[in-house]
Amino acid sequence: MEIINSVKELKAKVAALRDNSKTVGLVPTMGALHAGHASLVKRSVRENHATIVSVFVNPTQFNDKKDLEAYPRTLFADCKLLQSLGADYVFAPSVEEVYPEPDTRSFSYPPTDTVMEGAFRPGHFNGVCQIVSKLFMFVEPDRAYFGEKDFQQIAVIRAMVADYTKRGEEWAKRLEIRPCPIIREEDGLALSSRNTLLAPNERDIAPNIYKALKDSVAFSKTHTVEETKQMTIQQINAVEGLEVQYYDIVNAITLESVTSWDDAEHIQGCITVFCGAKPIRLIDNINYK
Repeated sequence: MEIINSVKELKAKVAALRDNSKTVGLVPTMGALHAGHASLVKRSVRENHATIVSVFVNPTQFNDKKDLEAYPRTLFADCKLLQSLGADYVFAPSVEEVYPEPDTRSFSYPPTDTVMEGAFRPGHFNGVCQIVSKLFMFVEPDRAYFGEKDFQQIAVIRAMVADYTKRGEEWAKRLEIRPCPIIREEDGLALSSRNTLLAPNERDIAPNIYKALKDSVAFSKTHTVEETKQMTIQQINAVEGLEVQYYDIVNAITLESVTSWDDAEHIQGCITVFCGAKPIRLIDNINYK
């Protein structure tokens, strides 16, 4: 496995792979890797001749400077894990390498990027699109892998790729976005790099988020969408140390809120919860149909 720090070297490695008719998988990450990331890498290794994993804490998608500073950075451990998983290249650039000058590009794909996380974290998805589009242009992968824990992010990235496809970008026409299932701890907590920031008592209460989501699926069979929302929020807020920032039940494709279980063929519940005194912001989601 090779560690690459420059865009120029990355493009040279990809060009050599293309010259030999090799398929390339890309796994974009911000590091602090866990079993959820590992599942993405394993799938890419299975499905492509070469796998590139980016490890880059992207500053443009943080609208809270403290959140950016607190984000865990564990490059040495990440590289050790990636080597064991069979990744071929790790792209670990500096901020200056990725953004030699400010990125002033603006992306807008409503409603996918304006609801839920888009409403509560202004500018977040614009930053996501900035970095992910750069990575796609650097690598021009055949397939890119994203975890479904970030359910809304996948919808936004799909919209961005469709936009670039309409513009005639060849890399976008070829690219396949591969969503991968949420990986959970035994107690149900969705794996997240942010989990490492939880104090022991906070880690103990965090699984109540998924418990409430699971309970809500059974509850939904005999109750309305609004009743299901309120039950879920109340159950989580009843746990000392947990506070729901938002919970919405949406069309899984458009991310628009639904008011009836008949409003869409596929329906997803998406939640963000503050956990602990700091607090740590945890996201999760669940499928209703």
